Amino acid sequence: MEEQASLFNDTEFLNYRIVRSKNRKRTMTLKLERNGAVVILVPERTPKEEILRFFKSKVPWINKKLDEYGESLENACTPKTFTGGEKFLYLGEEYPLEITEGPTSRLTLSHGTFTLCKNHNTDGRRMFVRWYKARAHDIFAERVSFYARDLGLRFNGIRITTARTRYGSCSLDDRLSFSYRLVMAPYHIIDYIIVHELAHIRIKNHSKDFWGYVEKVLPDYRQCKAWLKMKGHLLDV
Repeated sequence: MEEQASLFNDTEFLNYRIVRSKNRKRTMTLKLERNGAVVILVPERTPKEEILRFFKSKVPWINKKLDEYGESLENACTPKTFTGGEKFLYLGEEYPLEITEGPTSRLTLSHGTFTLCKNHNTDGRRMFVRWYKARAHDIFAERVSFYARDLGLRFNGIRITTARTRYGSCSLDDRLSFSYRLVMAPYHIIDYIIVHELAHIRIKNHSKDFWGYVEKVLPDYRQCKAWLKMKGHLLDV
């Protein structure tokens, strides 16, 4: 028998799955799956209060292992070479790069293929960063405005940054910043970061009230957080 549960721990909700078994006699065991899911195996009649105490005692270990896993994935990433056939992310999809002989100095995405002139492939990273920034500016301007109107919130401008892991921020005067890297992620991940930062206009902390507000707008925000923790290393060129 399986049950879903969650714990509010300082700045975030942590989810876990309880699996009860008649064959398990006494001990409880915690497993961390590769997708970041936490599973606790317990004897069938174990009280929920006892399971919660056990889970709380393991939270520091869980966070440490998730961080270690994310770092190991990031370190294992192969640097981009900007050669023909190499794939690049945009809005959660991978597109191959084609190197052409043409005179154009622009990077383009058309008919499912990135195209870059041979004379500029040695400067490929700068070309991709410039292209991603331009797309990020357009996408965030549109989607921030949509959610701000929907939530009745006002912001004082948007800035696109080169931050590697701080995907978004909201200043004390309600200016929003977003990393260009986010345009490599699917739209639902982008929307999560947008809602997260807009929520800070109303609540300037990561309290339980803050996360409750985010959840009302995006009930699946926890899955988005887990996605970024496990796959955020992919958002790079």
